[in-house]
Amino acid sequence: KSSIRSVVSHKLVSHITHRELNELYYDGEKNSGKLQSITSVPFYVEPRNIVSNDPQERISAEAAILNSRVHYYSRLTGSSDTMLSPPNHVIPTPEEMYVYSPLGMAFKVPDSEQAAKNPSIVTIFAIWNTMMGTSILSIPWGIKQAGFTLGIIILIFTGLLMLYCCYIVIKSPKAISKSRGVDTSSWEFPDVCRFYFGKLGQWSSLVFSMVSLVGAMVVYWVLMSNFLYNTGQFIYSNVIVFNYVCGDVLLMCLPVICPYPKTHPGRNDSMTSLCSSSSGNDSSGSSFDHYWSKTGTIPLYLIILLLPLLCFRSASFFARFTFFGTISVIYLIVLVTIKASRLGFHLEFHWFDPSKFYVPEFRLFFPQLTGVLTLAFFIHNCIITLMKSNKNQENNVRDLSLAYLLVGGTYMYVGVLIFAAFPSPPLSKDCIEPNFLDNFPSSDVMVFVARVCLLFQMITVYPLLGYLVRVQIMGQLFGNHYPGFIHILVLNILIVGAGVLMAMFYPNIGSIIRFSGAICGLALVFLLPTLVHMFSLREQGRLTWQSVLFHSFLIVLGVANLMAQFFM
Repeated sequence: KSSIRSVVSHKLVSHITHRELNELYYDGEKNSGKLQSITSVPFYVEPRNIVSNDPQERISAEAAILNSRVHYYSRLTGSSDTMLSPPNHVIPTPEEMYVYSPLGMAFKVPDSEQAAKNPSIVTIFAIWNTMMGTSILSIPWGIKQAGFTLGIIILIFTGLLMLYCCYIVIKSPKAISKSRGVDTSSWEFPDVCRFYFGKLGQWSSLVFSMVSLVGAMVVYWVLMSNFLYNTGQFIYSNVIVFNYVCGDVLLMCLPVICPYPKTHPGRNDSMTSLCSSSSGNDSSGSSFDHYWSKTGTIPLYLIILLLPLLCFRSASFFARFTFFGTISVIYLIVLVTIKASRLGFHLEFHWFDPSKFYVPEFRLFFPQLTGVLTLAFFIHNCIITLMKSNKNQENNVRDLSLAYLLVGGTYMYVGVLIFAAFPSPPLSKDCIEPNFLDNFPSSDVMVFVARVCLLFQMITVYPLLGYLVRVQIMGQLFGNHYPGFIHILVLNILIVGAGVLMAMFYPNIGSIIRFSGAICGLALVFLLPTLVHMFSLREQGRLTWQSVLFHSFLIVLGVANLMAQFFM
């Protein structure tokens, strides 16, 4: 088979009969010389064998001449001198190129770049799927911290700011190519930063990108501990002991709980204090709780499963399960819709003064929501790669805007419904947790399914995040993505250790998300993109004082967003 070579030319194949081809196919290497000696004259190919939508000519005079030229240059390039290679006008263009097999079939060669392109609808949902992460679980809590009215305003305003900065990022390589004549087709945003700011810009973008990835991995560990704990509670209470109750018949009719009533002063505890497991009153329950603790043992159990997965050389196996994230998000939306329809809306507007069951519409804790939203809308470190696969590049801005509209609409839908449907009274709105699934008891079947889906999704995505961290760090430090098992093991132990410590001593995903979002958002959303944009405008002679003032204001917003997280 190795002696049979497919000839690539313009509507053209080698002059050899099918009988001779079959003989050569079976004789192998001993006939390779014969094949080489008779590859200069075209042979007849039936039009039906040519795979194309349009009727094809059999052999044209132009194709025969072109074939002679190609063979002439192929003899000249027998040496290693690249100066004798065929010029561009001799080589057929991709749309005129065919591959002819020994069986007489002719296949049109597709343009590899065009084959990898996606329509706009696929690009929009790819961006939506990439941005939809763990932040969606904290949006209701963020709205509660800011106040219902102010939270909606901030969500819209932050989404628009993040969209504009993302637009700057995707535009930056093309601006360099246009002004400097540099080929930026393969550039990512760190390459743009290196072009303008040197090594400092490249390393800054890399470090802050690592902050977002490691922050996401820490949040994943906290959530996986949470979901695994509640899954075990459900199985133990409903399958093993069959006696899970909420401590009172009245509370079993209450589908929403306040799991940490002592941390929320000012709300009604008469109902929430009843929520407990009857299994905790006997010795078997006490023994189970001792070995199945959310902040004591569960984070350690996860090490046994996830640390070996992080050490895999390739993450291609886990990439096959990325579609599960879309299923989980869709199920969350369905779950929120069903719960809201059953609970109804519970809203009262108290503009500035708090009440027993409701929070003010405007609260001073709003920076906590801005920190969460900065990470929730963050896609700036990979948006260039996603948009390269868009089939119609002229629609990039439109498709990016539609994707952000879809993401913002999803966040708004989940956040507003959970906040509005939270039953007040008897519970206070202040009971809404950073992970809104914690407001549902472990015995809730629909929530149990959601936790299992999210747990499986995070177990498969966590090694992918670790692989991205490894590739970027090891690639920069050692020039090799896998320098050695010891190097990878030490890096993975540090990442896993950070997740375990946070899950055991500070399992507040809302705070972890807002700090991670504010830190990486300052550099990769507000600072570097705006500086790159102003440098680009100055090179083009279009930088005005209004533009300097506006983009400087964006940088100030990023700094204020980060500083405010330390005072909330």
